[in-house]
Amino acid sequence: MPTDRRASGFSNEPSGDPSAGDPAAGGPPADGSAAADPAAGGPRPRRRPGGRTARVREQVLEAVGAQLVEHGYDELTVDAVAARAGVHRTTVYRRWKDVGGLLADVLDAAGDDTWQPQDTGSLEGDLTALNEEIHQGLTAQPSITTALIAASFRSEEAAEALRRFWDDRYARCEVVITRAVTRGDLPPTTLPRPLLITATAPLYHQLALLHTPPDPALPARAARAAALAASAGAFTAVAPPT
Repeated sequence: MPTDRRASGFSNEPSGDPSAGDPAAGGPPADGSAAADPAAGGPRPRRRPGGRTARVREQVLEAVGAQLVEHGYDELTVDAVAARAGVHRTTVYRRWKDVGGLLADVLDAAGDDTWQPQDTGSLEGDLTALNEEIHQGLTAQPSITTALIAASFRSEEAAEALRRFWDDRYARCEVVITRAVTRGDLPPTTLPRPLLITATAPLYHQLALLHTPPDPALPARAARAAALAASAGAFTAVAPPT
């Protein structure tokens, strides 16, 4: 998605130490904790190494992204990444084992941030803001987002990591639906994930699958369609037959 780490968590630019960053840019908290408090039912903090180990990890993960974007999955090798990162190949093999391990760590690192969806005061506005971030990431040139999505079809480890990432992002976005229900804009039994998928899917379909040109109106159009359907009860839980 976006070129900075927001809705997608992916970045085309060096982001500094992946264990400490600027929340506005999607970086994780300086203490390395996850966005949510475990005591409140959120994800557990992910412990990341510091010092030289953190620097090596940063160099390697940046090299993975650059190699993937510039040369594609077929030329993403441990040796190429090691050379690009300026580290010995045995260091990469020892920690990541193979390309699948490298891609999985890139995706897992993307989730180590404090990103939260914007609160615009309306469901349609919140969904539009989310879609605008997605549109930015999918239309960036080059796009690390589309490169990682494509790689997930070639690597089961990457696919599993991508599913973990999206599970986390959808969980964070549920607050959008909670706010709308609290305002009385949606039925109380509205199902968050089906609504969120419906709001964002048109962007992935058109930009990632069909490779259509960027459409600045698409984020708002998709958001409005989903918001109207949701307000009409299209995503409410259906009670089982008695």
